[in-house]
Amino acid sequence: MPSDEPKNHEICAQDDTLRIPARILSRRTQLSRPSGPPQRTINFMSKTASLLLAGLFGLALVTAFPMHGTVTAAPQAPAAPAQPSAGSVTVEENVPYATVNGSQLHLDVYKPTERGSGLGQAVILIHGGGWTDFDKSTMRGMGQFLARFGFVAFSVDYRLFNGKDNPWPAQLDDVQRAVRWVRANAAKYGVNPDRIGAFGHSAGAQLAALLGMEDTRDNSDPALAQYSSRVQAVVDVSGPTDFTTEHVPEEDAFLTRFFGGDYAKRPEVWRDASPADHVSKQDAPFLIVHGTQDDNVPIAQAQELFGKLQVAGVPVAFIKVDDAHTFRTQGARRQLAMETLDFFHHNLSAAPK
Repeated sequence: MPSDEPKNHEICAQDDTLRIPARILSRRTQLSRPSGPPQRTINFMSKTASLLLAGLFGLALVTAFPMHGTVTAAPQAPAAPAQPSAGSVTVEENVPYATVNGSQLHLDVYKPTERGSGLGQAVILIHGGGWTDFDKSTMRGMGQFLARFGFVAFSVDYRLFNGKDNPWPAQLDDVQRAVRWVRANAAKYGVNPDRIGAFGHSAGAQLAALLGMEDTRDNSDPALAQYSSRVQAVVDVSGPTDFTTEHVPEEDAFLTRFFGGDYAKRPEVWRDASPADHVSKQDAPFLIVHGTQDDNVPIAQAQELFGKLQVAGVPVAFIKVDDAHTFRTQGARRQLAMETLDFFHHNLSAAPK
């Protein structure tokens, strides 16, 4: 892979670098609804390459937004609160948010070390990795970055598909459970339960999109039954949106295992996993960011979702970035950070409708 990583990894290290959310790097594209059938060539054929790219995206976020502040593991027994340091962000790692089939699921919390008396806004961060690999740590850079600007970010793990274990929709159930857990613990973390956003990359973007569209699928946990799993704003980065078109044999072989059957036998499951099939005027506002050079999830997937959201009257912005699936360049990562910050400030700061 060509070496196009920035030599100076401190592009967002100082708070004053990005003090004021700006649109000067914005390249929003107001597209008409795409004509003709969407092109779909989502590349699951090279699974190793896809996972490597997802890992590189997480690494790029970490190097773009370095850690500054106090990192404390979640206490296993009552302990004193994490103490502020010279940094501006406090991190709680490996906080359990659910137990499923005897296994705990965890999240990391990124929060401003000092904050005012009012309730803040929360963002759920969802990692990519083809629903089969990686974990919440790949969102560390974005969590750190958002917390420096006043958000409380929750980077979540979810069950990964492995052979026959954890097929769809286990991943959706888990991230919906995470949103509800955040609402149940909103007072503890100083966040407004009605002002929660979701940010996801690749497979994580597909999950984030559904959080802005669908109500809770599995409401079996009585402790969370009163809480909604819907979020109020979604950032979809390089996400697949439609699994129902342009079938490719090797790609479909993976999806057939993941969805528990091929498209001919279980079309409802393939549609249920496709954000483009869930668009309605009640959806949360969307920011869709996609690389024009993306060879893993073609930009036509983003265009399809953008067009359908527009037709439904959902507030949506679509930004084309001249980069690949993982946003390898400094300029692309900085643009993503600024646009994400601007979008969440705009859509989570106002009182919910």
